[in-house]
Amino acid sequence: MTNAPTDLVGRTVGPLRLERLLGQGGFAWVFAGREPDGTPVAVKVLKPRYAGDPQFESRFRNEAETAAKLQHPNIIRIRFVARAGGYVYFGMDLCADSLGARIAREGPLPEAAILRLAADVGKGLGFAHGQGVIHRDLKPDNILIRSDGSAVISDFGIARAVSGYVASTGVNMTIGTPQYLSPEQAQGRPLDQRLDFYALGVTLFKAATGEVPFASTDWFELARMHVERPPPSLRKRRPELSKHFERVVMKCLAKHPDDRYRDGAGLLADLGVGEVPPRAAAWWRRWRWW
Repeated sequence: MTNAPTDLVGRTVGPLRLERLLGQGGFAWVFAGREPDGTPVAVKVLKPRYAGDPQFESRFRNEAETAAKLQHPNIIRIRFVARAGGYVYFGMDLCADSLGARIAREGPLPEAAILRLAADVGKGLGFAHGQGVIHRDLKPDNILIRSDGSAVISDFGIARAVSGYVASTGVNMTIGTPQYLSPEQAQGRPLDQRLDFYALGVTLFKAATGEVPFASTDWFELARMHVERPPPSLRKRRPELSKHFERVVMKCLAKHPDDRYRDGAGLLADLGVGEVPPRAAAWWRRWRWW
């Protein structure tokens, strides 16, 4: 086994040939590869130090298998989860781009483009939440963009696998991405699906301005900002943005979960999108009637 991802480029893992490195996170490397029949596929390979830990590997594989059951147009399709030659990996659909890469290339995006992506993410979150699955680490790098411009959410379950591992072993590992943590995550309070809408608010803010609403090199100061400091005004930074768009983002960024969107239905309704997940739609109709 190797500790350098570039050493795997041009090699095969299981039946998959890895062609180039797409990126890496704290726990895994992501490659563009091909199946034996030539089908393009993205391959996420667990880093050796974690693949060699049976408890971490077990949690990682279990969460990947749970995410593979989330069959929705706006959630990445995981094709398989496997181990071969000491490597633990899963294959998923290969997307043309990511929101993080697009922001890095283009800077702040047009409002219409952000709204389209927000609607796609809202549909994906609404479906996943209806299945009892929370993302816990939504951010631009986890929002992939297909060649037709539609958005899909990736990495469901990874943060949950890490948090479960930390809780059971006491190992000191970072859970989530500090710039996108909700106030309740920063405070260690009970969590539910509304934390994903806070992270979406940070993501939309970054897509609209090129910056996150709160930034600091000190983790504890950043956590305090999420808990205490009001988010800066979007329209002061970009006056051409609509008041409606700013209201949606600020509702996502509400400090208290009760003041955010409860599920995808409310977000999609405010975005003016008619299609909502069935369970969410039923909840939204009851709420509106009440």
